[in-house]
Amino acid sequence: MPAIFSFLILFGLLSGMVLFRKNSVPQKSGKRYSHETISVIIPARNEEKHLPPLLESLWRQTVKPDEIIVVDDHSEDQTKEIAERCGAAVFFAPDLPESWTGKTWAVWNGYLRSSGDFLVFLDADIRLAENAIVSLIAEQKRQGGVISVVPYHHTEKFHEKFAMILNLLGIFAFTSPFERKNRQKGLYGACIVATRKDYEKIGGHQSIHAEMLDDLNLGARFQNAGIRVTNLIGSGLVSFRMYPDGIKSELEGFAKGAVLSTSAIHSFTLAAIILWILGLLLSELCFFLIGTPGFFPLCAGYLLYAAQIYFFNRHAGNFGILHPVCHFLSTIFSLIVVGYSLYQAVFRKKVVWKGRYIHVGRGHK
Repeated sequence: MPAIFSFLILFGLLSGMVLFRKNSVPQKSGKRYSHETISVIIPARNEEKHLPPLLESLWRQTVKPDEIIVVDDHSEDQTKEIAERCGAAVFFAPDLPESWTGKTWAVWNGYLRSSGDFLVFLDADIRLAENAIVSLIAEQKRQGGVISVVPYHHTEKFHEKFAMILNLLGIFAFTSPFERKNRQKGLYGACIVATRKDYEKIGGHQSIHAEMLDDLNLGARFQNAGIRVTNLIGSGLVSFRMYPDGIKSELEGFAKGAVLSTSAIHSFTLAAIILWILGLLLSELCFFLIGTPGFFPLCAGYLLYAAQIYFFNRHAGNFGILHPVCHFLSTIFSLIVVGYSLYQAVFRKKVVWKGRYIHVGRGHK
């Protein structure tokens, strides 16, 4: 048994090395490209705490957007007032139509009110370095098509760091080398950059209006239209702070797509992720079986996983030292998220997010 565990732990570690790619957005400096205009569109539902840092970072850009549009998605807090105070143009999303999801409806209405040649879609919890906009536009021009960025995960509170393993799995899924030729490759919805022409070619968010996993389905729409999709990581350029309000919102946020999103990734990516997770779980099991004859040497696997996770976190998020060393805490949280996600997708047939129920496979209030 210990020999089999050693073999699986080793293959898990190797799978992590294959999956993780430091494909970050190259940082640029300089002036605006020719006469092309930039529209930033931010869907916001109860985001009074998140918006000020984002909007302030947008006004500090070396290349400033031509317009910043915040779409108030029926917020129950001071989202509108704070966005206006920070200098953004604020629009109310009309009543949510049948079959649309809240975010797709808000983003679509933001697009309808925009005029830029480039469309930059940002979640409200995003933070940008001063040269982020010019770097994102330059990378879109270099790559062509549409790009999205998995942000660097900034954490402050202890409970936020439980997201460590899930954060790495997200990076694996979006930046795996096996995803390059995946015709169903999705986008990471927190930060997307596209030309207006390409966005309109696929019908924008209207074309995936009923989809809960809007970013994944939007990426597939671009791919099927022959428009290249590129996913990068935002280390040093684009960051976010997710779910600072408590463990409940963190659980709901990750659970809404944890299981369903696996259907969009390449089978080789999924197999490598399963191997990495299996090796991680076995290394943790061996750690807790330290007193059992034959298992003590396998504790090296636990430490190797801790070192690998710590190395990945240098580019993925600030999770400190304690959480990589005690990675079983994040693993336990990840298993709870997956279990809850399965319960919602299989038994309830709907997920809950920001006070709304979204039926699996179609959007509803």
